[in-house]
Amino acid sequence: MSWWKKILGGEPEHEKVDYYEEGLALLKEGKFHDALTSFRLALREAPGDTVVLQQIAIAYTRIGMADEAKRTYRSVLEKDPSAPGAHYGLAYLLIRSGEEADAIRHLESFLANPPRGADAQEHISHARSTLAELRGEPENLFDGHGEQP
Repeated sequence: MSWWKKILGGEPEHEKVDYYEEGLALLKEGKFHDALTSFRLALREAPGDTVVLQQIAIAYTRIGMADEAKRTYRSVLEKDPSAPGAHYGLAYLLIRSGEEADAIRHLESFLANPPRGADAQEHISHARSTLAELRGEPENLFDGHGEQP
C-alpha cells in the first residue's frame, strides 16, 4: 500500500504512485477497504474520472455498501450515460434489492453498448441470460450459432 508507506515516510516524495493500479491490485487480493482508499486517492488526481468511480463502486459492492455503490454507479451514468460497466454493475445491485424493472433497463443499455475485450463475452452472456430470466423468456437451447449444444 503505497499510500500507507507515504504516510509513514517509507517512500520518497519524488516517486509518483499510481493509485489506480494499486487499487486494482488490492481488489484482486481481496483487500477491498484498502483498494477503496487507493481509488479515492486516484480520484483526487483525476476528479470525476468515470473509470475510477466504477472501481470505487465495485469496492463498495464487495464490502457490502450497496447503497453507496448504486449512488456511485449513478454518478458515473450522469457523466457518461453509455458507460457499460456502470449499467452492468447497477443492474445486478438493483436485482438484489428487488428493483427488477430498473435492472432490465440497465441490462438493455449494457447490451446495446457492450464492452470489448477478452473477458467481455462472459459478461455479455451473463447479462443476456439474466435479462431473459427477468423477462420470463425460456432459456435459449442453442449455442448462439443456431446449433444445439
